[in-house]
Amino acid sequence: MASIDNARSTTGTKCRVQDVNPISGMCPICIEECNTLCEIGKSAFRGREVLYPSPEYFGTSTSSSNKEFYIDWSHFQIMAELLNAKGIEPNSDIAFFENADIRTVIGAKTKHPIHMTLPVHIAGLGSTAVAKKFWRELAAGAALSGVCQVIGENVCGMDSDAVYSNGKVQSSKDMEFRVKSYKDHWDGKNGRIVVQTNVEDLRGGVDDYVISKLDVDVIERKWGQGAKAIGGEVRIASLDKALELKKRGYIVEPDPEDPDVQAAFGFGVFSTFERHSRVGFPEHDSFLEDIDQLRSKGVKNVFLKTGAYKPEVVAFTMKCASEAKIDLLTFDGAGGGTGMSPVPMMNEMSTPTIHLYAQVMACAKILKSKGKFVPDLSFAGGFVNETQMYKAFAFSDLGDGPLVKSIGMARAPLTAAMKGKHFADLAKEGKLPTSFVNQYGDRPEKFFIGASTLAKKHKDKTMGTDIPWGALGLYTYWNDRIGLGLKQLMAGTRRFKLNCIEHEDIVALTEYAEKVTGVETLENRAARVMEALL
Repeated sequence: MASIDNARSTTGTKCRVQDVNPISGMCPICIEECNTLCEIGKSAFRGREVLYPSPEYFGTSTSSSNKEFYIDWSHFQIMAELLNAKGIEPNSDIAFFENADIRTVIGAKTKHPIHMTLPVHIAGLGSTAVAKKFWRELAAGAALSGVCQVIGENVCGMDSDAVYSNGKVQSSKDMEFRVKSYKDHWDGKNGRIVVQTNVEDLRGGVDDYVISKLDVDVIERKWGQGAKAIGGEVRIASLDKALELKKRGYIVEPDPEDPDVQAAFGFGVFSTFERHSRVGFPEHDSFLEDIDQLRSKGVKNVFLKTGAYKPEVVAFTMKCASEAKIDLLTFDGAGGGTGMSPVPMMNEMSTPTIHLYAQVMACAKILKSKGKFVPDLSFAGGFVNETQMYKAFAFSDLGDGPLVKSIGMARAPLTAAMKGKHFADLAKEGKLPTSFVNQYGDRPEKFFIGASTLAKKHKDKTMGTDIPWGALGLYTYWNDRIGLGLKQLMAGTRRFKLNCIEHEDIVALTEYAEKVTGVETLENRAARVMEALL
């Protein structure tokens, strides 16, 4: 396979010819007259900008790696069942896929379990512009679906209207808006709004603010994410905003206080500053103390989100989460981000999702064998459909049902919300593609298949205003596609409740997949069971 190290769609770069050098990715003959910008060529002009997804799309896009990791969920197969059913009466008139139960519970082993109507939630979407732009759609869609939504890191710090005193936030219109956008549609039972806090948030007193002023009772500590192993990054198009963020303690590059930098920005040499978050260095004892303090402040549930670090860190994280009795521990596999994760880092750093999954389950087995607390788990890292999710649930069964209670998603819900809003806007402007209109209609009330159903459920709300069209897009994607698709898979395996899904429900299709995960290949499974039955 040809190298992509010198041309990527994420950086807007290409090579002049198709038969590139498979090692370097360069054209076999590089000529002076070439006007095509490969990564080397673009880097000669724009330098550090080429480390990131194309800056011109910042705030209106998400990004991911495009590297082949040589193992993914397609390398496993779900095994259909015929002879029995679990979680339902084995009656042909009852065991219909619509009757499969896909509700889940987070923190069932702790004092304050959280019920969700779907086994998915929105992982931390914070200060990056695209999350803010579509927040109302995301929050309404999540709340209406009865699942958790996590407000990501740095929201208060990035809010120009936030009021600080002695370095601590006293009020933040953006944070208030994000919490309210969810609670306006929340049924009071299913799902929760969660606030994620990193090193910068802790310095700024975000925990105390949201707990005491906004009645938030679920906090998620953030140790990292799969897209990058450095702090959160965003672009700033305003010199005044860049100066403000530096005064609040953020790292801003290039230095907005430097007169030469200011002159270059004014001249148009570059159009955006970079705001970076500091990285944390968790310690076992201080982490346990931190969690105890959170609970003493009235926090009912504590989550922990981490990235795709090396195996030693996976074990350390599982140990800390076990001793702190975390309600939900989310691991994020390598590959995708919602803001400006460095492209080389998304491709070449951190543990791919399947490998990370295998490491986490190995740690869970050890903890379980020693009689220690095993926290409920969530996984993120490229999940977009129900087949991937079913396999993930089955993989996490150690004999008592899946340890994974929810799949964390960010880029896919954003896509559903963005697409829903965009097409509704096109309809309003009379600019829908002709082929789309001919097939699905020219009004959102018609081309959103779930519009009438949701309108009947919420007669006090107006579709398109109280409930944004983008929220309906997310609701439809999760409920009418993923939810129904998951029910069909569960009916096919005859597992009619999530906690009935078993490790035996999947097999590996390659020897490499079996080697990495321990999931038996189909041929080995056949050899093991068929002779005994005959």
